[in-house]
Amino acid sequence: WYHATKHALEGWSDCLRVETSQFGIKVSVVEPGAIQTEFSDVMNQPMLDRSRGGPYEAMAHAIVKTGADAYDGTPATKPELIAETIAKAINSRNPKTRYRAGKLAKPLLFFRWLFSDRVFDRIILGMVKQAAKPAEDSATAEAQR
Repeated sequence: WYHATKHALEGWSDCLRVETSQFGIKVSVVEPGAIQTEFSDVMNQPMLDRSRGGPYEAMAHAIVKTGADAYDGTPATKPELIAETIAKAINSRNPKTRYRAGKLAKPLLFFRWLFSDRVFDRIILGMVKQAAKPAEDSATAEAQR
């Protein structure tokens, strides 16, 4: 859900940049990596609540675990860096169309560019399935008792 709205805003910004360029209006997209906020707390629990008992329940738990594992030991970027990046874009005579800022932003976007959609999808789903495996194993062990 979050990612869908993020991509919608990115697409809208790209269209807006083209449409407003004739008026000298420049539009930039800031693509942040992991930022030190309470966002995961706000996003994760509602996702788990909404998926409970449904077909996405296992995947929702795996996504939460995958996110936690991905950032484990990787200090997130302070919000001030993102604010500085936004200020840089605003104050630039010729701002870039995209600014990548924060931990993991550049490597993740590089791999997204490097691999085909299907390969990248398999990588992401593989990570999610790997995160789901310990939960499935413990559920199987519980059922056998």
